[in-house]
Amino acid sequence: MLGVLQNRTYRHLFLAQVIALIGTGLATVALGLLAFDIAGPEAGAVLGTALAIKMIAYVGIAPIAGAFAEVLPRRALLVVLDLVRAAVAICLPFVTEIWQVYVLIFVLQSASAAFTPTFQATIPEVLPDEKDYTRALSLSRLAYDLESLVSPMLAAALLTVISFHSLFGGTVIGFLASASLVVAVVLPAPAKTERRSIYERTTRGLRLYLATPRLRGLLAICLAVSAAGSMVIVNTVVIVQSTFGLPQESTALALAAFGGGSMLAALVLPKLLETVPDRPVMLTGTAILIAGLLAASAISSFAALLPLWLLLGIGYSIAQTPSGRLLRRSAQPQDRPALFAAHFALSHAAWLVTYPLAGWLGATIGLSSTALCLALLAASGLVIAMVLWPSNDMMEIAHDHGDLPADHPHLAEGTRSGGHRHKHAFVIDGLHPQWPR
Repeated sequence: MLGVLQNRTYRHLFLAQVIALIGTGLATVALGLLAFDIAGPEAGAVLGTALAIKMIAYVGIAPIAGAFAEVLPRRALLVVLDLVRAAVAICLPFVTEIWQVYVLIFVLQSASAAFTPTFQATIPEVLPDEKDYTRALSLSRLAYDLESLVSPMLAAALLTVISFHSLFGGTVIGFLASASLVVAVVLPAPAKTERRSIYERTTRGLRLYLATPRLRGLLAICLAVSAAGSMVIVNTVVIVQSTFGLPQESTALALAAFGGGSMLAALVLPKLLETVPDRPVMLTGTAILIAGLLAASAISSFAALLPLWLLLGIGYSIAQTPSGRLLRRSAQPQDRPALFAAHFALSHAAWLVTYPLAGWLGATIGLSSTALCLALLAASGLVIAMVLWPSNDMMEIAHDHGDLPADHPHLAEGTRSGGHRHKHAFVIDGLHPQWPR
């Protein structure tokens, strides 16, 4: 897995991701503690609303950012967005009112909504070989998991000597370090595309995404992932500090257990994905999430919470890590920024539903009933994914081009069956506006 780090450009991008994520992880812990400091037992509802605002920024900004990422210099764009996020993070320690949290979260996450899809769409071009890209996806998942594991542990250690307000300083350092690493490399220029209007570029990724069966199934899996993830992210602080009456350090430890489980799964996925197709792997991860949520409805002690959060972390990673592979094989290189931006927006639309749902249900009907409701939502996502994503999902598909002349150059691609029919790796594009029946 670590062999891909021999590529200097990817190594710098990966380190930039890791450092920025650790800083973001410190801010996540601090934000939960800040919400508890301001709102007490209602922290889950406050945090759920704050995270819903984050999702609104992601859903609204990502497609627009994806349209401009097709034409703007990527290195300059990524650096500017890192600096914007650092500037916003500086303001967070001075928050005293709930509305201030909401405003700053929107600005911060708007910058992240532009940064993340641009970053993700760059990696397949830096690592064009699919095996290398699969390893990079697992490393990326590992980076997210290290953030979930290391950041809470680091936060727990820091909280013994500083107030949680000071944790936001780590976020600033992370974004500045990320910007410096991106500056040090040369990134591939955006692939040349035909001239399109802003509206067409903004909506193109969404149209490609929703026209591809495997990606429609992926979106349903994202709903299940967000249901389980919201239970952990929104309600851990309430379960640990309000229900069990434990200190802040225990909240950090519980979140670290979730990150540890996800990291374990990321370590084994590259080998697994060499022999097992993406679909059964991701559906199995989704089933683990459903089982974990059902068990969470009966949780009675902190000792039981830790292994359960570990299990949920395993399912969380298995269900979503291969998604980059699906996106990569579902678009032409010039369409990848738009498609990654569309996935970013649509997957976070699911979080937009489940974040406030987890917070508001937890505050009104209790945490056990909330876990059951979220388990039902995740099960619905699993069923929908199994229906929308065909089990015989082939890369190369035979199809007709009755609208093309017999001597059209495209008909010479792949394996020709005679006439206007041929077979090749199929993606939605200008020549293939619809998926073959």
